[in-house]
Amino acid sequence: MTDDLLEDAIVRFEEALPHAQLSEDAHERLRSPVSSLKVSVPVRMDDGRLRIFPGYRVRYDDTRGPAKGGIRFHPGVTAAEVTTLAFWMTFKTALMDLPFGGGKGGVAVDPKQLSASELERLSRGYLAAIADVIGPDVDIPAPDVATNELVMGWMAHEYAKINRGHHPSVVTGKPLALGGIPGRSSATSDGAFHVIRTVQSRVLPDIDHPSVAIQGFGNAGSQLATRLAEAGWRVVGVSDSSAAIHDAGGLDVAALREHKKATGSLADPPVGEEIAAEDLLCLEVDVLIPAALEGAIDGSNAERVRARTIFEVANGPLTADADRILDDAGVQIVPDILVNAGGVTVSWFEWIANRTGDRWDEATVRERLERRMVTETDAVVALADARDLPLRTAAYVHAIERLSRSMDATGTASLFGDLDG
Repeated sequence: MTDDLLEDAIVRFEEALPHAQLSEDAHERLRSPVSSLKVSVPVRMDDGRLRIFPGYRVRYDDTRGPAKGGIRFHPGVTAAEVTTLAFWMTFKTALMDLPFGGGKGGVAVDPKQLSASELERLSRGYLAAIADVIGPDVDIPAPDVATNELVMGWMAHEYAKINRGHHPSVVTGKPLALGGIPGRSSATSDGAFHVIRTVQSRVLPDIDHPSVAIQGFGNAGSQLATRLAEAGWRVVGVSDSSAAIHDAGGLDVAALREHKKATGSLADPPVGEEIAAEDLLCLEVDVLIPAALEGAIDGSNAERVRARTIFEVANGPLTADADRILDDAGVQIVPDILVNAGGVTVSWFEWIANRTGDRWDEATVRERLERRMVTETDAVVALADARDLPLRTAAYVHAIERLSRSMDATGTASLFGDLDG
């Protein structure tokens, strides 16, 4: 993760500006985060040693509501990465018309090297370090890479201890017993599936059983592979950090999920053959789905991509250089701020339920998620057609114009000019 990651992300924002109605004030505000916090998280290890881990929490924008964004535990976490993720979340929440802004947080740590007790102490220590800058009306964390409902439960409990009160809406993605919501664990994959099905006839006309390769076989990637296989798609390649598996005739996704559940990885799979990880991105398929980390496809490998369409389930899997190369090659890209927005949308449902004391059943969550994903996907497609824009640009324009209206409504110079008139 390089220090210029944010500048690369801003390229997409700047490319959309000529097609969007954005005031100068809003433009300037969107170039910098509202706040950026770096903390040190001390953790007493099981062997008695004290280790210090760097942590971050960024609130990029909160014009439309409290910041919203996940917490990741990963060795590669940096201030630049967290700021960029918060930047993307700002546009994602606006695109989905949620009453949130954009935030993100993380700790630079390899959680695989921690015991369960050390992971709990890290989770509680990080929450304590950022407790003054989060809250149900300020900034609401959620799970991300290597964090889950257990971690969120520890954090919600720690916040309650610090504030001497019950505040379940301070984080989302919690266990059901602590105010979580049914369907949250599959929200990202469910949302992506709804986007894919909504635009399928547009990007893959006359293909009844598309072939697909999925980079990233974690929670979202594996669940999406299952849903696509059940819908008649041919899943010909999948990969995780340990191995990439290929079968041109179609993989048994259920068998691979059982294998990973039993062994912790895709290595030595019961079906398919192992290929080089970089070759999975270059398979000749109808659809490629990067569902791992940022920057998987960049200027060095984009020319080797042979997919017709890419759906970005990961955050920022394509760099701006890759975008240009793939666009020239005629590859259609459906952007991350739309495709992976199911997670934050269901987090909104959980936040609402926590604040009202309500309980939502899974059928209600799934129905409302599908409706929201289809509505906003249709809006992006309609805007792309009306203004002759790529889908990524159209998604950013849609979000930018919502952000601009909200920012201008807070009282910018342009509004005062209108009043003078």
